[in-house]
Amino acid sequence: MEEDLQDLYENAPCGYLSLRADGRIVKANQTFCRWTGYAPAELIGKRLHDFLNIAGRIFYETHFAPLLRMQGFFNEVALDLVRKDGGTFPALINATERTDAEGKPQFIRLTVFNATDRRRYERELLKARDELKTLAATLEKRVAEAAAKQLRSDSALSTQREDAELREQFIAVLGHDLRNPLASISSGLHLIQRSKLDEQAEEIIILMQKSIVRMAGLVTNLLDFARGRLGGGITLTLSALPLEPVLRQVVDELQSIHPDRIIKTDFALTKPITADPMRIGQLFSNLLGNALTYGTEGKPVTVIAKTEEQFELAVCNAGTPIEAAAMERLFQPFSRGEVRPSQEGLGLGLYIASEIAKAHGGTIDVTSTPELTCFTLRMPLQR
Repeated sequence: MEEDLQDLYENAPCGYLSLRADGRIVKANQTFCRWTGYAPAELIGKRLHDFLNIAGRIFYETHFAPLLRMQGFFNEVALDLVRKDGGTFPALINATERTDAEGKPQFIRLTVFNATDRRRYERELLKARDELKTLAATLEKRVAEAAAKQLRSDSALSTQREDAELREQFIAVLGHDLRNPLASISSGLHLIQRSKLDEQAEEIIILMQKSIVRMAGLVTNLLDFARGRLGGGITLTLSALPLEPVLRQVVDELQSIHPDRIIKTDFALTKPITADPMRIGQLFSNLLGNALTYGTEGKPVTVIAKTEEQFELAVCNAGTPIEAAAMERLFQPFSRGEVRPSQEGLGLGLYIASEIAKAHGGTIDVTSTPELTCFTLRMPLQR
């Protein structure tokens, strides 16, 4: 039993030190000797602060030594102990002072715990806390930047939406107000034509009438665009009236405006179609006008209309093929390809045609090769 107690003292998992009242070591166990690298005899007579660095000595003498004298103990004091080879290791020290019956100190007992793992854990914990603070600050900064950016985007989007609505309202008002003066000019020209005119005046009147027709088409497109964007949409008045007379009228009107161009037609409308004749005429006028504008001069524009399983209306022209990039935005408003100055327009014709097709439950498809470009309307025969 005596040997077990001795072994427990010498090889305990902590260091044991016994000090006289003056603080000098009188006994140390093997555990403390192994940690510090000293033999037991080398430790006799040394004081605790001999195993401390300069900062540790000052801290011990000014804080913990007075605390020990005042209350007779201290617990878990963190100090770095200096080994014989000059290296250090972190330690936690507990101390208890024994006194005699009169209260005079007799000796001091110390337990020393190797705190290497604990100190490493604390350092890693502090490092992780600092990294977390840095990460939190970075995230907070990014969130603030994202919120500010979103706020700017929302503000810009709101401004753009307001500007767009204002532009569309302006377009609607402009289109509506242009109709009356155009009608007046057209009526005036018809009255003038009834009087006797020389050949030159007659030619001027015809040119002016062509311009009025073109302007009226632009105004109609403007109004339809504004209605669609402002919520009204393309309105239809459906009927089963034959469409061939409407299509031929459009061909005749555009042929008179382009007398030097060849328009070939092939109409095979053998089944009844439920549609809005005026809107189909507008759609066809936009497609045919587009073909005459962009088609190669001297080459015919071909129009094919037929009723089989569905109503199909194809308008084809020779000319430069449409580029892939332009094909993607072909039916968007205000989208136009590369045109000559005399061909400039608003870029609403194909957009309006597409909207009319959608209103009829149909689609407009485009194919474009170096030989031929075709716009084809396909829609149900009945609505």
